[in-house]
Amino acid sequence: MKLPRMTFWLLFAFIGAPTQAQEKNPDRNAYFGETHIHTSWSLDAWLFGNHLTDPGDAYKYFKGEPIKHPLGYEVRIDTPLDWAGVTDHSEYVGVIKFANDPKSPVSKLPAAQPLIMKADTPAEVQRVYLYAIKLLSAPKPDKALMSPQIAETVWKENITLANTANEPGKFTAFCSYEWTSMPNNMNLHRNVFFKDCAKVPTMPFSALDSVQPVDLWNWMDTQRKAGNELLAISHNANLSDGRMYPTEVDDKGRAIDAAYAASRMRNEPLIEIKQIKGASETHPLLSPNDEFANFEILPYLLGNPVGRIPHIVGSYARQALKDGLAMQETKGFNPYKFGFGAASDSHNTAVPYRQDNFFGGHASLDGAIEVRMSGRLFAGMDPRSIGPGGLTGVWAEENTRASLFEGMQRKETFAVSGPHIKVRLFGGWEYTASMLADADWVKTGYAKGVPMGGDLPPAKSKAPTFMVWAVKDPTSGNLDRIQVVKGWSKNGQSFEKVFDVVWAGDRKANKWTGVVPSIGSTVDLETAAYTNSIGAVELKTVWTDPEFDPGVHAFYYARALEIPTPRWTTIQAKQLGIAPPDVVAATVQERAWSSPVWYTPSAEALKSAKPGTTVAALKTQGAVALNDAQLKALIVEKSLWLENTVTGDKYQIVYGASGKSPSGKPATPVEPGYVSQRFAANQGEIQFKYVGRKMAMPSLTSDVADATYLGASRPYYLNNGKIVTALVGTPIEITVYKVGSKYWGARSNEFGYANYELTPAVAELNPIR
Repeated sequence: MKLPRMTFWLLFAFIGAPTQAQEKNPDRNAYFGETHIHTSWSLDAWLFGNHLTDPGDAYKYFKGEPIKHPLGYEVRIDTPLDWAGVTDHSEYVGVIKFANDPKSPVSKLPAAQPLIMKADTPAEVQRVYLYAIKLLSAPKPDKALMSPQIAETVWKENITLANTANEPGKFTAFCSYEWTSMPNNMNLHRNVFFKDCAKVPTMPFSALDSVQPVDLWNWMDTQRKAGNELLAISHNANLSDGRMYPTEVDDKGRAIDAAYAASRMRNEPLIEIKQIKGASETHPLLSPNDEFANFEILPYLLGNPVGRIPHIVGSYARQALKDGLAMQETKGFNPYKFGFGAASDSHNTAVPYRQDNFFGGHASLDGAIEVRMSGRLFAGMDPRSIGPGGLTGVWAEENTRASLFEGMQRKETFAVSGPHIKVRLFGGWEYTASMLADADWVKTGYAKGVPMGGDLPPAKSKAPTFMVWAVKDPTSGNLDRIQVVKGWSKNGQSFEKVFDVVWAGDRKANKWTGVVPSIGSTVDLETAAYTNSIGAVELKTVWTDPEFDPGVHAFYYARALEIPTPRWTTIQAKQLGIAPPDVVAATVQERAWSSPVWYTPSAEALKSAKPGTTVAALKTQGAVALNDAQLKALIVEKSLWLENTVTGDKYQIVYGASGKSPSGKPATPVEPGYVSQRFAANQGEIQFKYVGRKMAMPSLTSDVADATYLGASRPYYLNNGKIVTALVGTPIEITVYKVGSKYWGARSNEFGYANYELTPAVAELNPIR
């Protein structure tokens, strides 16, 4: 539902005029832009039916001009953008389009003949599509189709169109492209942006050169040495099958080390946290105590390979941020100190950014309302599960290539799910509420601390303070709340907590949990409409971390939420006169995410922190790892008390007999493809007791509190002296060490620490008669 015109102009006056054509501002303006878009030059976009428009049309669309959707109808952006980069796939870029143009010399090449559509039929489209996939997955590229005469010509035209669209101070067009690595259907894609179009290479580095991210970064280093500044933005981590954020070895099997971390952060300062194919912030199984973690979740792998369940571990940004802290603490380097952006990945040239203006993202495959609402799958994906594109906001002095690029480099960026919500986060040690009330509070923010993307300066007080601010998009929903998401690491364990810090209305935070109740909803599902009678136009506060530990590595980022509004599927169900689909949420809470601010303990603070127990230290005391037989004797058909020595929490685990659950029933079969059936003899089920919501559970435990409450159990098995459980297919191993009469457990994801003391439970007499 749109705001009344008078309300819009009042908000316009309050927020300020559009940021285009402004003079250089030392306090920086928020500029919204697109970092991931495909035109007919991308091989897959053309196969989807995008034959009408090119990068020049994309820039017209972003500036507010109407263009043609691939199906022929006219589309126009809701709110024009400040900047963009067209990122057509570098692999065989433009080849299929020009192969099907009889006037192009490419159409005469023998190697191009299989790409030419002989007729406009589904069978012919399928034939060309399969051949194109064969091209992309071939061990060696087709030299004729990737010859400089083709690739260089297309790339030069891309640069020309970007330079033509570029209007410093009004609209910035970057030279950019997508490096499209997808080994074994895992999305490892990156969008590469150049600071200066005058210094770009003659041809971009593509996945046909290498599918390994480290090779892309090495090429980027070479470009940088030649005076060509550039950066990469990783995207769709949620579709990476757990390979976007490794913690042990990279895709070449090499150990993740300081050199890897430095190379990654030097070349890849930003990640894409949301786009048409889902959000990559976090997952409910990774963040069970985050009530807003279930936003636009898409469990999917490219091409929908048969029999594969996507791994969530290694696929989401918040967990990567936590792993990065743990690696910094234990190994001295952090490969995941990235900022946030969002984009679309539309293959239409045009992009739908709003729920009430959604026209799909894959040309003819979802461009018609009847097709996308039918639930008909393409490549195994239900069009109803995708959503509008996101955008990247950059705080920069002016709307130019240099200023925006430098803002991205320093990670002073934020992501929005579609609407132009503005958000700011400053971290320091001296902020007060009175400072935020001043007209020049932004100057104070920079002077006394750091903005999003930065590192907290040396401590000047007992706990850091944060200025957080958000203002709504005048054409979208009011704001519900701002939250601060905190992650921290101690003794190799990582944790997270979401704090509600400021909110609309007179709601009261729960006395015991601090959680603010739901704002409610004005959405009428029957009419697919809502009102802005709840929520706030602007929210801001100064927040101090109430649980700060100076000896612990931490990060903080802000998340601003809108009030509930109708999802596009609800709106278009109303248009078709059908019930809203129940396979997706009926409403959404659009949102914005700031890049994090990091805290690193001083050497003095680290010295005063209580040291943890490492496996290496236990071994110097004569510790011996238990083998399978010893583990069976210790745990099978036993109850053990487990004390987390980091948090001090204590709970009980019941291990069912091999092949049986704690209740005596047959154990749940292990998942094929992840756990070999040969372990069945050593397999049972475990059950947790005495775990509550207030207990700080470390990463990768799933929802233990809920499992405790329900009395649910999960499979485990013994393998080579390890107790193994799985989180959606990713094995989490515990090695048990015996030192004297004590037992210590070391989880495989806690970087060499043995943080758990295990004590067999003793049967007690039942006093009840």
